[in-house]
Amino acid sequence: MIRGSHGLRLVCPVQIMYWSGAEPRPTVSAMTTTLWALGDYAAVVDDLVSSLGPRLVEASGVGAGDRVLDVAAGTGNAAIPAAQAGADVVALDLTPELLAVGEQRADAAGVQLTWDVGDAEALPYGDDEFDIVLSCLGVMFAPHHQPAADELIRVCRPGGTVGLLSWTPNGFVGQMFATMRPFAPTPPPGAQPPPLWGTEHHVRDLFGDRVTDLVAQRETVREDGFADGEAFRDYFKTHYGPTIVTYRGIADQPERVEALDRALVELSAQNDLGGGAMDWEYLLLTAKVR
Repeated sequence: MIRGSHGLRLVCPVQIMYWSGAEPRPTVSAMTTTLWALGDYAAVVDDLVSSLGPRLVEASGVGAGDRVLDVAAGTGNAAIPAAQAGADVVALDLTPELLAVGEQRADAAGVQLTWDVGDAEALPYGDDEFDIVLSCLGVMFAPHHQPAADELIRVCRPGGTVGLLSWTPNGFVGQMFATMRPFAPTPPPGAQPPPLWGTEHHVRDLFGDRVTDLVAQRETVREDGFADGEAFRDYFKTHYGPTIVTYRGIADQPERVEALDRALVELSAQNDLGGGAMDWEYLLLTAKVR
């Protein structure tokens, strides 16, 4: 274990989430500059999903004295509210740049967390180490779902809670990933689509009989900050790592760039509730470890 910049702990190797296949698999340093380090995911959190971390913390029953792990924590959208609730929190993510932002935000909020750089598919913690294990729009992007699910269960103590918040396949963000898929780089071998985590039956299959009291409910977050479909498209093209990577992969194919431009604008129009407002659906799921 070594300590990186901003006090981040580098605790295990990480892996890339999207790889073009045209060159050797990137090194760790290359991985952390792709995808979630691209654009400005911190702004995406602030602008679009800041309410979701606190919602997950509330639904998972985080309270004072709980030992909490936030997996694929990003900038701490769930980890910081958990710490504000009095929990002892560890926030883990594969992208140091996001954790550095989170650490600064935690300092500004006056709470202390541990920030670890590591892989959701190989968590660097002991069995049964945490009372509550959370992931808000995070673990769903681990390429291989079963190993990630196994790790969530492994590090949570018997009787503890696993709480997840994930975009659904049929919701707006799930549709956006489906729209981008034909244009996107080749995923790693064996990778599964992230929005599968937004289906109750998929998570039940991943967890199997290792959990009880599983509760899943679909909810929405209202988004009304985009004047029109073009504004939505351009925001994601400049701010959101997966969209940026997709466009970079077709940058030398102008006809495909134009096709994706049109498809994203059309998607926004199809989901417009009036005045540019959209409801983005997610699955909120909690379960107790046996």
